[in-house]
Amino acid sequence: MGLFNALMGNASEVNLEKLNEEYKPILVDGEYIEKGYKLIRDMFVFTNKRLILVDKQGITGSKVDFVTIPYGSITKFSKESAGLLDFDAELKIWVRGEAMPLKKQFGKDNNINEVYQVLSQHILK
Repeated sequence: MGLFNALMGNASEVNLEKLNEEYKPILVDGEYIEKGYKLIRDMFVFTNKRLILVDKQGITGSKVDFVTIPYGSITKFSKESAGLLDFDAELKIWVRGEAMPLKKQFGKDNNINEVYQVLSQHILK
């Protein structure tokens, strides 16, 4: 089901043990991963200090772009649900100092709600 979800653009939760092993080299002292969601080749990694957006690039996915967004830098965020004829849902995140929001596409599924909820928990503290 994980591969099908990925192909449909649905975010699936990633095992925390696997995430901690893979991202240990980029975490700072006292930082730990709370949740992670994979969306095809992209990933949302929520730590206790920041949101890390992971974008695997190229055919092999060996080139990886990590974007760190401190929770305090997020000024607003929105979720646009999929419609009757529009099968994509979209998450937008506005970061202080940037004119345009970061945008991530999701398939027509409730999984965008999980990512939105975790983001809300960190931003609305």
